[in-house]
Amino acid sequence: MSDVLSQSQIDMLLNSMKEGNSGAAKPEEKKQKEYKKYDFYSPKKFTRERLKILKGIHDNYCRIIVSQLNGILRMNCEIEVISVEEQRYHEFGNSLGENDVMVLLYMKLPDDSKNPPIVFHISQLLVTNMIDRMLGGEGDTAELPVEYTYTDIELALYERLLGYFSGAFKDSWKNYINLSVENRRLEQSPSMFQEIGMDETIAIIMLEMKIPNASGYISVCIPGNLLTNIFSIMDKRRNVESAYDNGIANSREIIMEKLRNSALDMKVQLGTAKLSFREVYGLKVDDVIDLNKSKGSDVRLYVAGQPWYDAKLGVHKNSVAVQLDERIEKEEIEPTTEEHEQPAEEVLAE
Repeated sequence: MSDVLSQSQIDMLLNSMKEGNSGAAKPEEKKQKEYKKYDFYSPKKFTRERLKILKGIHDNYCRIIVSQLNGILRMNCEIEVISVEEQRYHEFGNSLGENDVMVLLYMKLPDDSKNPPIVFHISQLLVTNMIDRMLGGEGDTAELPVEYTYTDIELALYERLLGYFSGAFKDSWKNYINLSVENRRLEQSPSMFQEIGMDETIAIIMLEMKIPNASGYISVCIPGNLLTNIFSIMDKRRNVESAYDNGIANSREIIMEKLRNSALDMKVQLGTAKLSFREVYGLKVDDVIDLNKSKGSDVRLYVAGQPWYDAKLGVHKNSVAVQLDERIEKEEIEPTTEEHEQPAEEVLAE
């Protein structure tokens, strides 16, 4: 006995026939919209605006390094930023092979804080091509095998080549912060590197470099702790500048608070003496030089090389001391002939 179709089955069959499909065919399933997964256990640490700042800085870095390499290596090259992303360090570390060589750049910040280094990596094909040009070749290097390792000579030349790449960091960051490379070294065992935790947040800046006969990628890995300190210093600087520009009532107090812990050199010029070359040549230990200054004489106090006070020379608790007498205003400072002369002997007391 044949099966009897229900009304709903008949309607479905008629609809499929209108659409040009056979009765046995199933209606086409709608494609589901794909969404980017978000890890709530490790939320993003840096905003999109922060990443845009990094992109702008490294766009400037690309322009600086290209102008240097074109002249040094006698070639036309192109370097551009292709991506700026926030990741975990293990994602960057897993992309490197055992034969890759990382460059560790230890940065010096204005607050002299200790931070993990920036990890800099250049693909092997680019490095060998540039080394060949440094030695006078044309950069005609073939595709390298996966197991290729650098020789000792190549490592020495690689480290010299890094001077050009690391030297451009200071100029690219100068509009935001006074940042410079304090030290750098090569790390030949990426899997043994432990100065950055595997789950630590990092910012990855991918640069694509195109040179004659080769192209490859340059990776700049900035640790999250270092980047947080950099942005913190930038924010403090911006707040101080904003307070000064907007005429806030306590802007002077804000600025002075930032400068309160700064170290300044204070010096007092006790006196000068002019000696002939014959007398200087005949000086020996235990000789006494008369500075023509007695107790109570007028001296001048300098702060960071600038004259601030006139003072009186004296003694306090068996130590040479000065008593501040009068504040020197800027308009009162007039250069004298003595200040322009180069005395043969000058004594300064801090």
